[in-house]
Amino acid sequence: MKKLALLICRILRKFVPKPKGRGTTPASTHRAMRNDVFLPLAVSYLDTKESVKIPLKGFSMRPFLESDRDIAVLVKPHAPVLYEPVLVEADIVNPFTHQTEKRWILHRIIEINGENITLLGDGNLSPEHCKAADIRASIKGFYRKGRSEMDLISGRKWKVYSFFWVRLRPIRRYLLFIHRNIFV
Repeated sequence: MKKLALLICRILRKFVPKPKGRGTTPASTHRAMRNDVFLPLAVSYLDTKESVKIPLKGFSMRPFLESDRDIAVLVKPHAPVLYEPVLVEADIVNPFTHQTEKRWILHRIIEINGENITLLGDGNLSPEHCKAADIRASIKGFYRKGRSEMDLISGRKWKVYSFFWVRLRPIRRYLLFIHRNIFV
């Protein structure tokens, strides 16, 4: 299966033009600050503001959201809703070291079981778990690809994408492999 995916990547790479200007969007022009310093400040602003924009870092929400390119709009947390993305500060088990560490993550909710929440980044293969109380912000939408118009998570585009992407989880590994080798 991996050889087939590599062959498809080689063929498609010839027909798909590379994006121009990657890394020059507004999200990447900001000075870098560690998430454990920046995100508590951003969330604290939600006490006085309706929403806060944050540049995205990391690759856990690929292929829909890209690091250093897209911007998330945070709002005060509301009751968890299935398939909606949330910003969480929780004790997460590192999949490589198997040690628990406090981290900030922006992932999609894939299961709600009382106070227990299961999260999965669109670009991740293994889920992470937290409590509802660990949710620090809900997401209103995203500014993608340097656009001035926000893609709302309540909009049709996000809902259609979510519907299909969540159901493609059994073959997501192969789709992400193709995406990383062709488009990035």
